[in-house]
Amino acid sequence: MTTKLFLDDAYLRSCTARVVDVTPAGIVLDRTVLYARSGGQPGDAGTLRWARGEAPVAEALKGDGEAVAHPIAGEGPAIGDEVEVTLDWARRHRHMRMHTTMHLLCSLTPGIGVTGGQIGAEKSRLDFDLPEPPPKEWWAERLNALVAEDHPVSFTWISDADLDANPQMVRTLSVQPPRGSGRVRLVRIGGEPPVDLQPCGGTHVARTGEIGRVTVLKLESKGRQNRRISIGLED
Repeated sequence: MTTKLFLDDAYLRSCTARVVDVTPAGIVLDRTVLYARSGGQPGDAGTLRWARGEAPVAEALKGDGEAVAHPIAGEGPAIGDEVEVTLDWARRHRHMRMHTTMHLLCSLTPGIGVTGGQIGAEKSRLDFDLPEPPPKEWWAERLNALVAEDHPVSFTWISDADLDANPQMVRTLSVQPPRGSGRVRLVRIGGEPPVDLQPCGGTHVARTGEIGRVTVLKLESKGRQNRRISIGLED
C-alpha cells in the first residue's frame, strides 16, 4: 500500500519515501505526492532521486491494490532505498484547476447523469445524458460566475455504508468512486448548502477563484442523448 499524500494536501510538491517493491509497472513507494492515473484524471509526472541516480516519471500509474507505481527507464533504486519524489507542479496545477471546473460543470446540471469524462492540461470534457443542452454561452457565463465567487473547496471522509445510503451523491455513471478502504472521500465546493458535493479521489484547488477564466470550447452530440461539453483555461 502507498500512502497518497495528495489526498490530504494537493499542494505538496515533494516528499521522501522508501522503495517497498520493484514491479514491471514501476517503482512502488511507501508514500508519494504523485497522483496515479484514474477516474479520468491523468497521472502526475515528476522525478525520482536516490543516492545512485535520478530518473523522470512520465506518468504515475495504479499498481496492485492501493499501490502507486512510478515507471522509469533503466536501472532504478532497489527495495529499501530512500528516494526523493518531486512533482511536476505546473502540470499538476493545471489538472487541479480543470478537475475543480468539472465539478462546477456538474453543479449546473443537478440530477443529470455524467456518462464520461476526461481531464487534460489543455482541454477537458464531460459527457452528460442531456438531450437538449443550453448553448455554449450559457455554460461559460455560469461557470465563470461560480469561479469568480471564489468558493472554498474542502473534503471530508465518509464510510462506504454512508455512501450506499446516499447513492444520489454519485454523479458519474461510467466511473464509480474509489472503494475498498472502508471510507470514501467527499469533495465539497462551497458552504452549506454546497455548490457541489460528490465522492472524488482526485486533486483540486483550495478555492474556485484559483481556476481563472474558463472557456467553453465546444458542445457536441455523441449519440441520441449524450452531449459532450469541452472546456479550456485561458492561461
